[in-house]
Amino acid sequence: MTTTPNKVKVTVTGAAGNIAYSLLWRIGAGEVFGPNTIVDLALLEVPDHVSNAEGVAMELSDSALERVGNITVTDDAAKAFDGANAAFLVGAKPRGKGESRADMLQANGQIFIGQGRAINDHAADDVRVLVVGNPANTNAYIANKAAPDVSAEHFNALMRLDHNRAISMLSQKLGKHSSEFENIAVWGNHSDTQFPDIAYATVGGQPVKDLVDEAWYVDEFIPRVAKRGAEIIEVRGRSSAASAASAAVDHMRDWVAGTEGKWATTAVPSTGIYGVDEGLVFGFPAIARDGRWTVVEGLELTDFQRARINANIEALREEAAIADRLF
Repeated sequence: MTTTPNKVKVTVTGAAGNIAYSLLWRIGAGEVFGPNTIVDLALLEVPDHVSNAEGVAMELSDSALERVGNITVTDDAAKAFDGANAAFLVGAKPRGKGESRADMLQANGQIFIGQGRAINDHAADDVRVLVVGNPANTNAYIANKAAPDVSAEHFNALMRLDHNRAISMLSQKLGKHSSEFENIAVWGNHSDTQFPDIAYATVGGQPVKDLVDEAWYVDEFIPRVAKRGAEIIEVRGRSSAASAASAAVDHMRDWVAGTEGKWATTAVPSTGIYGVDEGLVFGFPAIARDGRWTVVEGLELTDFQRARINANIEALREEAAIADRLF
């Protein structure tokens, strides 16, 4: 007896870019939505890069992936998001030479306001939106604000990459496999203010904080996780596209299927928890269950943790103030 597969529509923006090029085949292989789901893909690009996205679509088609249904390429956001059950907002304008962060936010604001409005007007009621394009937290804040009819919990920003980087560095430091680590958290913004926190972390049941020197933790681990992207650019000559795509797969898969009670770092619109302003898209330790993220509550914070978290709140307040002027 055969089972009729489920079907979802997934929109990927910036579809001709390097992150999407790593991401699309993994979605098509069933790694996100499972082996019994057919995925219709909508590839959204700016007009100048539609032909490049059409080439990507040709390659996807040539791969004859069993989990892929229809593939649509368009520069029309309304068409791309029409009926979308999930969206990876990958495309974003990087900071140009001589531009300030405020300039970058303003340029991206127009992109994410338009996409937020298209999601509001055309996406499915159950849409899950993961913002990958930087500055991811504030781009998600903007898209959320532009979609007033969609519940805020439907908008996330990608901080799973920071979470995965933290685990990787601890794994190398302690000689333990990455699968042995639990209760890692990265608080705040996907920027150099982010706070990788090992206060609650364990490996093989042992507290991680008892296994590392405080000086290494504060002076090497925290800044290196935060600046890992720049380190990769320095060594590789290009940005970390494949690991970003892998983290996006991890995030959306867990959002859909759950984390089985385990923590994962997730940037979600704050409800005011831990003193984070309501609406700011902030990285928290969270658990996914029944298709929803729930922030881990009741964690006691030291003065050290509080100061690091407050620095991220202030940074995101400043970005939100710039974003608010765009509406």
